[in-house]
Amino acid sequence: MMRVFSRAVAVFAFLVLAASLAGPAAAQSREEVRFSPGNDNAAVEGTVTGDEYKDYVLGARAGQTMSVSLITEGNAYFNILPPGSDGVAIYNGSIDGENASIKLTSDGDYTIRVYLMGNARDSNETVPFMVSMAIM
Repeated sequence: MMRVFSRAVAVFAFLVLAASLAGPAAAQSREEVRFSPGNDNAAVEGTVTGDEYKDYVLGARAGQTMSVSLITEGNAYFNILPPGSDGVAIYNGSIDGENASIKLTSDGDYTIRVYLMGNARDSNETVPFMVSMAIM
């Protein structure tokens, strides 16, 4: 019994130490995107650094088509997350490319997440980007 307890304490201590060595989580941001009256599109500019990400949220309805394009001079990518997603993308820009056009299957808030991968992320690089988005 004492041996099991000692192992549990050792595992707990290891997990606490590992979490403390990992450092603080990167700062994240979330911005709601609203189209100007009479427009079905918008563009946002920003930068993303290291392992942070930027979320841009758009309300849309099932049956509409969302088009998203990413313009960047670095290694930035974007994903599109459906309403209520826990991070599972319906479009993965690092695999599918810098231009998306998808038919939406449900009503709600969709998230366009801009992020870095690979050496750009690991070296804490700052990459400027512009995301153009439309819902038709």
